[in-house]
Amino acid sequence: MKIVGLHCSSEDLHAGQIALIKHGSRLKNCDLYFSRKPCSACLKMIVNAGVNRISYWPADPEISLLTEASSSEDAKLDAKAVERLKSNSRAHVCVLLQPLVCYMVQFVEETSYKCDFIQKITKTLPDANTDFYYECKQERIKEYEMLFLVSNEEMHKQILMTIGLENLCENPYFSNLRQNMKDLVLLLATVASSVPNFKHFGFYCSNPEQINEIHNQSLPQEIARHCMVQARLLAYRTEDHKTGVGAVIWAEGKSRSCDGTGAMYFVGCGYNAFPVGSEYADFPHMDDKQKDREIRKFRYIIHAEQNALTFRCQEIKPEERSMIFVTKCPCDECVPLIKGAGIKQIYAGDVDVGKKKADISYMRFGELEGVSKFTWQLNPSEAYGLEQNEPERRENGVLRPIPQKEEQHQDKKLRLGIH
Repeated sequence: MKIVGLHCSSEDLHAGQIALIKHGSRLKNCDLYFSRKPCSACLKMIVNAGVNRISYWPADPEISLLTEASSSEDAKLDAKAVERLKSNSRAHVCVLLQPLVCYMVQFVEETSYKCDFIQKITKTLPDANTDFYYECKQERIKEYEMLFLVSNEEMHKQILMTIGLENLCENPYFSNLRQNMKDLVLLLATVASSVPNFKHFGFYCSNPEQINEIHNQSLPQEIARHCMVQARLLAYRTEDHKTGVGAVIWAEGKSRSCDGTGAMYFVGCGYNAFPVGSEYADFPHMDDKQKDREIRKFRYIIHAEQNALTFRCQEIKPEERSMIFVTKCPCDECVPLIKGAGIKQIYAGDVDVGKKKADISYMRFGELEGVSKFTWQLNPSEAYGLEQNEPERRENGVLRPIPQKEEQHQDKKLRLGIH
């Protein structure tokens, strides 16, 4: 499967309309995924383009049935029109919602807490309150439940009946549906919490000589975190038993478009996996703990950055600002590929920078020139203030505050930053 676009509704257009403008007849035989059931204005154009399947999230539709405006007949009439378009088109319009694999939520929670971004916070600020991750996760859960769920069960049933999903209104189907939706929201919130909006951490330039030069070229932290969450989600599709890595490429055009993403547009994405079409036992899966180097995985697995570049849906234009978001530091095999492709910026973690392991090394990233690098760290200006005002110790080049007296310790505990 190749992703050819990622769009968001704007003030003037719905996401489906934007997809038609951007891709036109190239949507033929494509599968489309919507966060809401599309309205009739979108659906008639989409089915006319010859799409294969339209999947949507079974909550409030695009023409909302929850707002005050829904008291008029317009929303209900639109829902009926959508059902008629659905029943008389070749495209399969459906709810694609299946139960998560057993223990998936637990696995995602454990790996999210252990990911490079959370671990960088705990290593940089060892006196931190370890509950900060769980506080952040609770905030995300509340936010996403408001966005994606219908809190009132009876209202949810009414919506389902109006949009043609009467068969899901009876138990156990209804209760199963709501539980599956809650599980997916929890999973999404958990992954989002692994790149937290926390204190003064974000993606910043490490080179003091370049900080002022490229400050205005960096993305707002909210957008950078959002793109990295996309990469983190992709990492869970990995075929590597040990380490999942995800990568997303975006670019910024010269002017704002009709898309809700403004001037930014999607270029490509990928995760680490074995060559397309291979079967499970075709290649070795062992890591460097295996003494026999011939049966290790490293010569066979395609890295996330490599897949993102290979299966991109847009060309990387040298005159535009292109950026890649990677969940781990790019290795020496990928760094020259990223630069050679013309990508202008790299957003990544830096936990492995400068390390050389048995079969893979990360020496080139720190030496890379001609590409702006933004790594997950404490805002350098805040780190400088910390260095001036507090005694410190350094390990492996990372600033680490020395624990203060017990009466001061409580004030230093990390709390969720609200921006």
